Amino acid sequence: MAESDSGPTSPLDILGNIPARFLEAKHRLNQVVLWAAIVGILAGLVGTCFRIAVHHIRPQRQQLAAALADYPILNWLIPSLVAGGMVYASFWLVRRVAPDTAGSGIPQIEGALDNLLPFDGWRVLPVKFFGGMLSIGAGMIAGFEGPTIQIGGAIGKMVAAFVGASSEQARILIASGAGAGLTTAFNAPIAGILFVTEEVRPKFDSWILSYRSVMVASITAAIVLRLLVGQEGFMKITHFERVPLGTLWMFVILGVGLGIVGYYFNFFLFRSLDWFGRLRGLPYQLLGLLVGSAIGWLGWLYAPLVGSGDQSVIWTFNSEAPGAVLLLVFLGRFLLTMICYGSGEIGGIFAPMLALATLFSLGLAQVCDAWFPGQLPQPGVFAVAGMGGLVAATVRAPLTAVMLVMELTDNFLVALPILLTCICAAITAHFLGGEPVYSVLLKRILKKLERQPPSDRI
Repeated sequence: MAESDSGPTSPLDILGNIPARFLEAKHRLNQVVLWAAIVGILAGLVGTCFRIAVHHIRPQRQQLAAALADYPILNWLIPSLVAGGMVYASFWLVRRVAPDTAGSGIPQIEGALDNLLPFDGWRVLPVKFFGGMLSIGAGMIAGFEGPTIQIGGAIGKMVAAFVGASSEQARILIASGAGAGLTTAFNAPIAGILFVTEEVRPKFDSWILSYRSVMVASITAAIVLRLLVGQEGFMKITHFERVPLGTLWMFVILGVGLGIVGYYFNFFLFRSLDWFGRLRGLPYQLLGLLVGSAIGWLGWLYAPLVGSGDQSVIWTFNSEAPGAVLLLVFLGRFLLTMICYGSGEIGGIFAPMLALATLFSLGLAQVCDAWFPGQLPQPGVFAVAGMGGLVAATVRAPLTAVMLVMELTDNFLVALPILLTCICAAITAHFLGGEPVYSVLLKRILKKLERQPPSDRI
């Protein structure tokens, strides 16, 4: 009787196959990492083009108003209507083509990585790019990072489809693209890596492979970005020295205050989404025009009130405004952030939070300096630490917040006060009963899909 042609049965046969299996695993590792590098290059290129386009569009409204300076009504009416038309066009794209591009897009990425939401990269990318360009370019309070993260994820999905990647490999490439997207938004590659590991938290069969892929994508995206726009930090502010250890207790107070602000930021954000979600009929159809025109008029009236947040941060550092003015601008931007995001605009909330945190922190620094003269030699450090604190309180990702702020401001010597502020803010928001903003937004999307057909989504 002939022997059956069965697989290896002896230990020696099994050991003999180990080198082949090792080489196969190594090939898969190299293959996915190479794909991640391609995703990073493409995400860096598209994300940088997005940033450049928005930076080119934003000044046009001011130039239009200046050209109409001799016409007292037209000099604010025309730029306001132009902004309204841009936002209306952005809303039209979202509603007609890709409803899942509304908002930041980060909850949609998290849902796709957890296999809870479908994700069509070919449809998402153009709408997020052009819709975000119109919305942010019009002066809406929205950040670059939301569009670039979802664009990066879309590129990861498209590359995965092109190379015939498996489902697990496709998820790794989507996560890699998301990290590269945050890197491109803020020129912050380490924050891009931490964002995926701490906030998105996808569950992969091979964590080592996914981690290396995210690292490679973020690094290549940062290289592309810096080749195109330079190596300076996202925000050009003062480089601060280490703070005295005796002043660290002030950063505990700052963290607690920002934890309270972060809790109410999330609370009112969700209430705003509820209110705008109930609009029907003509108000719903004209929402983009109305909100965009109002933002355009406010931008003409007082520029620090509107915009993505980076320009407001620079204004806050340079203006030396009294505390009362900082408080009014803070309240104004807080309200407008709720309106803009609640309306369903395309854009992130990281950058708007950075502006709010800067206003709040420098105002609190003035109070501390008045009560404890000379105890805070560098009030600007309060603002840098505060940026991370508010992000940590709302997103509940303190390590990402710490590294993001250090990279985008190029301030690495004040890591300790930033870390202290972030952890105190996150703990305070947790004790108040708050939940991470993107987790709640994802739950809301899933509940909405259960109640309504996809065509009704905003």
